[in-house]
Amino acid sequence: MEAILLAIYAFFVWLIFIKFKWLPWNTTSQVTVVIIPIVALTALILTLNVVAPSSADVRVIKYVVQVIPQVRGRVIEVPVEPNRLVKKGELLFRIDPTPYQNDLNVAKARLGADEAKLAQAAAGLVDASAGARQLQEQLKSASGQVAALQPRLELARLRVRQNRELVATGAGDRFALEQAEANVIELQGQIATATANEAQVAQKLSGQVNGEQASVAAARAQLATAKAQVDQTRADLANAQWNLDQTAVYAPTSGYAINVQLRPGSYVTAFPVAPAMSFVEEEYQIIALYAQNELQLVEPGNPAEFTLKTYPGRVIKASVDSIVWAQGQGQVPQSGTLPQTGAYPQVPGRFPVKLAVAERDRALFLAAGADGHGAIYTEHAHAIHILRMVILRVGTITDYLVLKLH
Repeated sequence: MEAILLAIYAFFVWLIFIKFKWLPWNTTSQVTVVIIPIVALTALILTLNVVAPSSADVRVIKYVVQVIPQVRGRVIEVPVEPNRLVKKGELLFRIDPTPYQNDLNVAKARLGADEAKLAQAAAGLVDASAGARQLQEQLKSASGQVAALQPRLELARLRVRQNRELVATGAGDRFALEQAEANVIELQGQIATATANEAQVAQKLSGQVNGEQASVAAARAQLATAKAQVDQTRADLANAQWNLDQTAVYAPTSGYAINVQLRPGSYVTAFPVAPAMSFVEEEYQIIALYAQNELQLVEPGNPAEFTLKTYPGRVIKASVDSIVWAQGQGQVPQSGTLPQTGAYPQVPGRFPVKLAVAERDRALFLAAGADGHGAIYTEHAHAIHILRMVILRVGTITDYLVLKLH
């Protein structure tokens, strides 16, 4: 662009001083003619670098997912092809599921047995509760029987005393006295038996655990233990099912499996430093690196353009998504020593600017690692933005040139 401006300027100088000779071509005019383009181009470029800053380091960055299986085992199937687009959820590879299926079957069988024990413990609690209620009824019955026999015993004793008085005066019957005495003895025996029954039932009910009859408490504890065992077995079953599901590894998102060396028969493990394959996501980020003093007028939302060497002659529209106001030299690692500044000052780092590709170019395939040039157009000095646009387009035309001799 500078050459074009100089050529236009030279043409007008030729017309004014040589062709039409409107002004004299002397030492003063010659010096002036030389100084004007130098000063003008310098001022124009310096202004352009602020109002429409450019970057010679625009990069396409993609996330790379290290595919690591959650379980270990022998690989039996690898349907994915390297460097071919894989949609999210498609199968990448499959591990032999036999041992994990066996674990799942064992967990299912153990769950059935534990659930049977839980049902048995629940029935035991019901029986224990019913037995406790039955003992309560027996205690009430024995207490009622004792209470009912006491008045009869008092009555029998009264008749014994009355018959004795009658026999002593000669007006009574000795047989009636003997019968009354026998009734008293019989009632005393019945009361003793009822009292013993009452004491026995009360003793059975005397065992309490946390305010509950001992047999009921024991049955309830057995039920809680059986329920806990069932819960643990269900968790083991869920874990076994999860392990079985993890034998099939699927694409985490749409992208490309790069350099697939995995083959059936290989053994893979759930070890972070030993990924089975690398998966490059289809989504990308555009990062342009700028010097620290070039971004003073740049704001999110400013229009931008960039070119890539993989697409010579094409200008891709974008806008400023954000400026990452941080870089590595702004961090001091944790250490027991003082920060090292070195013998010479460190070279100041650049700040990355994230660009959002416009809708019209969003479906364009951009290779990870592709680089090129870019420019941001701020809200200042719109009239000279055209110069940056021309420079950018001339640069992308030169990308057609493959400058090598072999």
